[in-house]
Amino acid sequence: MSRTLLPVESANALELPNYTSRLLPSVLLGLTHKSPSRSTLHHITLSSSASLFPSDLDACFQLLALTSSADYTSSREGWHPTRKLKEMKLPDLRYLLVRSSAESTPEGFASFMLTYEDGREVVYLYELHLGEKLRGDGLGTRLMQLVEGAGRNAGMEKAMLTVYRANEGARKFYGKLGYTVDEFSPEPKRLRSGVVKECDYEILSKVL
Repeated sequence: MSRTLLPVESANALELPNYTSRLLPSVLLGLTHKSPSRSTLHHITLSSSASLFPSDLDACFQLLALTSSADYTSSREGWHPTRKLKEMKLPDLRYLLVRSSAESTPEGFASFMLTYEDGREVVYLYELHLGEKLRGDGLGTRLMQLVEGAGRNAGMEKAMLTVYRANEGARKFYGKLGYTVDEFSPEPKRLRSGVVKECDYEILSKVL
């Protein structure tokens, strides 16, 4: 698939069928993902924040809270469910939902947005969460391929994401996919006492 080279605003204005056909790798989207260690099949489908059923949004939020609220709570930012739920409804967010059947509740998801970061066109991963039973079978990598594919096919310069430093598993996962600390990731600060204080998160990126 060749790059579409759409401006961010034009890409975000695409209806879901056109967004899918023009920006997402067709060889991946719509196919089932078969677990290499189990016979389970999972389906990956695209949705926008506006087209998400309330029950699906709630399932995604509950999964996020289960897997990440502890990291938020221990951070300086803290865990603010209402604020997070509002963020999950941002108009330009797209969701990749993982289900065990076409009608079942999502068991995993990735949310992402084509946007600007420090003046550059990027695809930004907002969330990536999988239920415990889905981990370790390549679904996380499959979702990242789709997110990166959307950005690459739209002509975005790079893929970006934010990760808590305490989340060693996530940092290792993204590192294996080629993500490194971005030039705009917060630098450690030296306090007047001489103590060096690191930010509790870092920004990672990967050139597309």
